[in-house]
Amino acid sequence: MPPHNKNQILSRARAVFLDRDGVINRALARDSKPYPPRNLGEFEILPGVPESCAKLKAAGFLLVVATNQPDVGRGTLKREIVETIHAEMRRQLPLDRVEVCFHPGQGLSDCDCRKPKPGMLLRAARELGVDLARSWMVGDRWRDVDCGHAAGCRTVFIDCGYAEELRQKPDFSAGNLVEAANIILQESKES
Repeated sequence: MPPHNKNQILSRARAVFLDRDGVINRALARDSKPYPPRNLGEFEILPGVPESCAKLKAAGFLLVVATNQPDVGRGTLKREIVETIHAEMRRQLPLDRVEVCFHPGQGLSDCDCRKPKPGMLLRAARELGVDLARSWMVGDRWRDVDCGHAAGCRTVFIDCGYAEELRQKPDFSAGNLVEAANIILQESKES
């Protein structure tokens, strides 16, 4: 049997793409809508997230955060604060990559990276050699579910009870990342 080249091995990589606020860390809810932490002091990793990430890594998944941070593009949050939060998140969790869209949205930007568009997932997949059909997107908003579908991933919706409707049906629903990781691990054994 011929030896595998690096591209063949990398093309078989699996990833779990994770939204940030509401999945990894506590989103700040106001009027049943989620908001990101405004500083490092408000950044709180949710219970069970480190252990869930460790289990997914042990099962061979790459872990990639894919997060919209439009407040930076809107000028209401400094990019340095988001980068400080991401440095702390990376310190605490075994992440392989953090993809961020800083564009403002609200019709003020036309980028390919702002979820629900799949640009962040496609870029990470290309650069890390990820097989999107064997990968997952986990998020707590309709944008995350639609992004995962657009990229060709299976999706897990974490239902935080926000006042917004899903636009597409997720493959699975869960109450938090602990439940989502268990679904991914179980489904990955069976496929």
